[in-house]
Amino acid sequence: MQTRALRAYLRWRNANARHRDVLAAECRERTRVRSEKGIRWGGRTRKAAA
Repeated sequence: MQTRALRAYLRWRNANARHRDVLAAECRERTRVRSEKGIRWGGRTRKAAA
């Protein structure tokens, strides 16, 4: 059962995969927004983390 579900997911994931360049651009945009808001990893702001 688990193997069948995993194979079905992999078929879906490969059929709906996004292009590597799109993923990289989205990552850069998230990093930019996080930097502007002053959010560090874990969701804490720089002031709260210090």
